[in-house]
Formats: sequence, structure tokens, C-alpha cells
Amino acid sequence: MSTKQPYRRDNLVCVAVTYGQMAAQVYKSKLESAGIPVLLQYESAGLILGLTVDGLGQVRVMVPEDLADEARALLEPNETEPDEITWDEEEDEQAADTCTDE
Repeated sequence: MSTKQPYRRDNLVCVAVTYGQMAAQVYKSKLESAGIPVLLQYESAGLILGLTVDGLGQVRVMVPEDLADEARALLEPNETEPDEITWDEEEDEQAADTCTDE
């Protein structure tokens, strides 16, 4: 029998807020892969209607209080993970040349 107790909902804290399910699911996956249990809290109307107005699309990423600092650290922007994808035309041309040389 496991001695680990399940986490209670009243012991959860918000570590991030997103607007829309996609970003929240990415956060959830990242935290769960590190062994941190996650609950996404949101209004169902926003999910059903696909709205992100006046908080309807707002998703709160909730984790156990004792793991909150670790979760926040994992969700911090990281220099090795780009915020956006940039397009380098020179690298694209070199890649295209390599593909056609075969």
C-alpha cells in the first residue's frame, strides 16, 4: 500500500494564468513530466464557446502548495527555449541546397 497521500484541492495554489487551453496544456505537460501534479481551473463556458474575453478563456494552472516554487521555476522563461521561432533565410537556403545536392 502506498503511503503517499493524494493532494487535496484546498491545498492547491495558482502558479500561472493563461488565456486559452493550448498554453495551459503545454504548462501542464511540462510540469507533469517533472512529476508535479497539475489541475487546470477554468470556466467551462470559455472552453465550450471558444471565447477569451472577460476572463472566460482564462485558465489557472494549479499545483500543490509544497511544489509551487519548483513549478514556478520550471515555467520561467529560459534562454535555451526561444520565446518565438525566428526565420533565418540564409540557413533556409543552405538547407535547401543540401536537399537538392543528393
